[in-house]
Parts: sequence; structure tokens; C-alpha cells
Amino acid sequence: MNEQIQKLAELAGFNLHNDLIDGHNFHHEIEKFAQLIVHEMLKTCEEHPGWYGRDIGEQIKQRFGVEE
Repeated sequence: MNEQIQKLAELAGFNLHNDLIDGHNFHHEIEKFAQLIVHEMLKTCEEHPGWYGRDIGEQIKQRFGVEE
């Protein structure tokens, strides 16, 4: 799991070392959810009329370790 996503999940109250519900570990689902949010943010940046939106989008990708 990306370090930034892990930090945010822990801030949201997830105990990533012990979060088992009915024997299921939700690390993958948490990471996928975060990546979907990041992808939506990237779409917003890419639709920005100036080049700054794309530059910001690249920084978001790097920070959250998300590929297109």
C-alpha cells in the first residue's frame, strides 16, 4: 500500500495491522477506494483549461503512487 494512502487510512481510524472483519483483510479495498478518488481528482486537473492542472495532476500521481 502506498505510504500516503496508508497514513490517510490510519488517520481515518483504520488499524491496518488488525482490521479484519469476518476474517477478511480490507487493505486492498481501502487502497482501491483511495485510488478511485485520486483518479477523479486527476480528471478534474486534466480538464483544467491551463497547463497548471496537468502539472498538479502529475504531482498527485507521484504522491499517491497512482498510475493511469
